[in-house]
Amino acid sequence: MTTALITGATRGLGLETTHHLAALGWTVWLGARDAARGHDVAEKIRVDDPAADVRVLTLDVTSDESVAAAAATVAEADTGLDVLVNNAGIAGTHAGPQDTVPADFLPVYAVNLLGPVRVSHAFLPLLRRSDDPRLVMVSSGLGSFGRTADPDRVESTIWGIVYPSSKAALNMVTTMYAKALPDVRVVAVDPGYTATGLNGFTGTQTIEEGAEAIVAACTAEVLAGPFIDRRGAVPW
Repeated sequence: MTTALITGATRGLGLETTHHLAALGWTVWLGARDAARGHDVAEKIRVDDPAADVRVLTLDVTSDESVAAAAATVAEADTGLDVLVNNAGIAGTHAGPQDTVPADFLPVYAVNLLGPVRVSHAFLPLLRRSDDPRLVMVSSGLGSFGRTADPDRVESTIWGIVYPSSKAALNMVTTMYAKALPDVRVVAVDPGYTATGLNGFTGTQTIEEGAEAIVAACTAEVLAGPFIDRRGAVPW
């Protein structure tokens, strides 16, 4: 039995990925900051798929105490952990660079960068016991220097500095984990411009299309690279 933990799994890409992995017969820990919402979501998944092994895990990626308690819960449940998906993220301000102040960075970096570091640190001892451990960071094309510099791509039209820089930092963190953990498959994922609450549902991809790269990072025997979208490798 393969087991995954997905942070920020009550909506959007996290929820869609939970659906996919549960349908494969995996045990999925559904990370939810709001436990009540997590149980509502898990129940809806089980209505659609009565065999789904979806377990709600109360988890606030900005809290050391919450993450430590979550790690203890998974360890005590004895499900093991094969795949950790750091998916939780927030957009923050949409102000341009000239209108952005230092305080605008703090809540976004707390979730998008420090959250994955906090969760990975807590769960790596358990993850590394797996025969095929995977650490998946849900990043963005907005964190890619190659894509944001390409005038033919939508990423080049975005002028905000908070969210993109948080994902660029996450990409660097991903490369360092990969170098330090040769026994773990570490991959960053660009879901693409997907219609989710993060962008007011303005994305050009469906939620199903957006989740494809995350699912591939969790399941594919061979990955196109250390940074992928649903079509293949993404430039750093």
